[in-house]
Amino acid sequence: MSSALPPRDGAGSLEADAVFDQAAEVFRVMAAPIRLKIISALCHGEKNVTQLLEEISTTQPNMSQHLNTLYQAGVLGKRREGAQIHYRIVDERVVTLCRAVCTQIAMEEETNPAARGSRLAQTGT
Repeated sequence: MSSALPPRDGAGSLEADAVFDQAAEVFRVMAAPIRLKIISALCHGEKNVTQLLEEISTTQPNMSQHLNTLYQAGVLGKRREGAQIHYRIVDERVVTLCRAVCTQIAMEEETNPAARGSRLAQTGT
């Protein structure tokens, strides 16, 4: 059986550590629910801040902070058109990962709604 994770033995250890470090950074960037919402909103094309605020309930300063975090992490690209800044996804790995995790959770919710209550109780939210 092959593993999707890098080997943890001897010579490949430094390379494996780099892979795990990069994966941890991707997860850190995606750890905020609003960032996942932003990624989802941008999956079908670029949008400006006003358009994103119409889809995602938050304040403009909070939206800008999260957009900047995603931009600095290399997940988003941006371009200026007049006074508007348009954001787009430039790291498709994040979209793939986001879709996989969110789809899996949604499928689990459909097949076992009681699992959600159990998870929420464990996290205290």
